[in-house]
Amino acid sequence: MVKDIYVTVPMIDDMELAVSKTAETLAVMSRFSPDQVDEIRHAVIEACINAIEHSHSLDRKIYLQFRLFSDRLEIRVRDRGKGFDIRRVETPDLKKKLRTGSRKRGWGLMLISNLMDDVRIEQEDPGTSVIMVKQVTPERIREGAHG
Repeated sequence: MVKDIYVTVPMIDDMELAVSKTAETLAVMSRFSPDQVDEIRHAVIEACINAIEHSHSLDRKIYLQFRLFSDRLEIRVRDRGKGFDIRRVETPDLKKKLRTGSRKRGWGLMLISNLMDDVRIEQEDPGTSVIMVKQVTPERIREGAHG
């Protein structure tokens, strides 16, 4: 049975931290390992920061959907902003950033991709959705079945 949880939050300072607590609670309930819980929490923070900083959303809200399955957690972070062309997003260059001393910006999508098992970006009218999936490892599923 799939459980859906919907959360809408305003785009204000530190709201990504509040939302990360919801993600953390749901990940713990879903029997993810402590490392996986931390990865999920960080991915949600990054997705919310991206929405806040880059969406130019007129309603200044983030719409989240958490879908709990027996074997995975799916999280959709949506804004109603201007959207973007994923093909135009530059891959961060650590060597260049270190050499020039520039701030470490532009790493959000790459971090999310490394933290989660599957990431999709969908353009909507209006806005953008980042859909992130984290699989429960087989060991955790077995523990959940017997624990």
